[in-house]
This record gives sequence, C-alpha cells and structure tokens, in this order.
Amino acid sequence: MNKITIIGTGSVGSTIAYTLAIEGTASEIVMIDVNNDKALGEALDIRQGTPFSAPCNIYAGSYVDAKNSDIVILTSGVARKPGQSRLDLAQINVNITKSIIPEITRYAPDAKYIIVSNPIDVLTYTFCKRSGLPENHIIGSGTVLDTARLRARLAEYYRINQKNVHAYVMGEHGDSSFVPWSLANISNEPVEEYQNYVITADNTLYPPLDKEDIENYVRKSGGRVIARKGATFYAVSVSVCHICKTLLSGIDTTMTVSTMMHGEYGIDDVCLSVLNIVGRDGIRGKILPPMTDDEIAKLHKSAEALKEVIRAVEI
Repeated sequence: MNKITIIGTGSVGSTIAYTLAIEGTASEIVMIDVNNDKALGEALDIRQGTPFSAPCNIYAGSYVDAKNSDIVILTSGVARKPGQSRLDLAQINVNITKSIIPEITRYAPDAKYIIVSNPIDVLTYTFCKRSGLPENHIIGSGTVLDTARLRARLAEYYRINQKNVHAYVMGEHGDSSFVPWSLANISNEPVEEYQNYVITADNTLYPPLDKEDIENYVRKSGGRVIARKGATFYAVSVSVCHICKTLLSGIDTTMTVSTMMHGEYGIDDVCLSVLNIVGRDGIRGKILPPMTDDEIAKLHKSAEALKEVIRAVEI
C-alpha cells in the first residue's frame, strides 16, 4: 500500500494524480485544494477510469486525510503567466507555502515531500527552513524536467533512443540553469564525439552540435509551451511520478533534484539541483562528478541568482 497526497489540483496536480493512478504507483491518492469542488471533480473523473487500470482509491480530502502518507506532493501556488519568469512568483508562492507547511506537517510528519510549485528551488529552501523536517525528506523536483527536455532534444538530434542519452541540467530550475557538457554522453561516448564513432548503413549525417542552441531550447521550452497552450503539465507530471516511483521502489537512483547545499562545489545555504542519490529514505547523498572550472563557475552563478531572490523575499 502506497499513499500519496497531492496539494493543489490545478493542471499539474491533477495530471500527476492521473499519471500515478494509470501507472499503478499509488494505491491511495488524496487530493487537497482550497477549491474543494475542483478537487472533488478531478478525483471523481480519475476514479471512474480506474476499473481499466491498477486498483486505486482516489478522493478529495483535507489535511487530516494526509495522515500516514508516504509522499506529499506540493503543487499549489499561482501559475506562471506568459512572459513571466519563475522567480517573479517568488513572494506570492513563498507565502502560500508558509501557510501550508504547519497544516500538512502536523498530519504527515514522516512523509517524503516533493516540491513542484515554482520557483521550485526557493520553495524547497523555504520548506527546509520552516518545516522542521529532516532535509533528506524534502525534495524539489528541480531540473529533473529540464534534464528530460535535454535528453529528449539530444535524442532527436542524433535519432537515438532517449535511454541511451546520459546528460544533465544543473543549477536553478530556471534561466540560470546550465548543461555540464563534460558529463554528457551517448552510450558512453562523449556527445561531442559521438558522430565520429557511428557507422550506419545509410551513411547518416548528423548536424553539428550547437550547445548554445540546445541549452536555449531547454531553458525556453516551458515558456514556449505556456505561450502556446497556457500551461505545462504532461512532462512535469511524468518527471514527478518518476521521483515517486524511485522513493517507493527501494532501489537508489541518481537524478538532478533540488536539495539543500552544504559546501558541495563550494556552495552553501541554498537549494538547487546537482546529482543526488534518491531512494526509499529520501535523499541518501549527493554525487559530485568532476566538472570543468567553467561549469563550476556556472553553478556558482546559478546559486547566487537564487540567493538574491531568497534575500529579497520574506522566508
């Protein structure tokens, strides 16, 4: 039995609930929202499809119903508007998160918490500072989505299975994120050299690797989706469900989630994404692969951008 509570039943929260139910990740899902009718409607809609998927008890509830949750997912907050950066949302969503923390931790003190609301890194930091929970139980979804976008783009570039692509986005889930290209590879071959080692029957020619174009694609993807359809929710929901499955599986997995830094790469007292080991106990540790001086400088720049926001808001 796996119980997951989702706070916020907007597009992201509802799609996460739907994906968890379809994938059979949770046997019980509680949906909480200040708009209880919305939560009731979303839960009913998903529940009526469960006869064709794994058994799942999904319902709208209140904070007290979160008792004994294995995972709590926080998606509540004001949505990002077209042209608005994630960091513009900071104070509004920090205040919302501060109001939620004492209510949910009262009933689910032992749960693992996944922060999805934007700005993710600032809200993860807020949760760490205000909740009193162990830091290894607080996980921002961070650049897991950005990393998925990067791998999807590289897979398109080289017409290869996405699972053969190993590359990461680190730093802020936002404009100061970066790709440590020194760590990127396809089937253990450095991305920049991959095309030199490939021999195909049809003599496939690959386009030159334009790193700046790919990084720009990753950074701007969310904004482009919002401009075209009003919100992003499919890819982020799959990413969050991947984190949930890892937390429940008992098999440690590495991923770029946002966690508190304590001197790693010379960075302290800020939450951002580097490679973390995630398992049944939450964050079990960090992996610190060697990066170039330029890449470490970009990570420091991202940390400073987030610290500027943290200093500007009331946490």
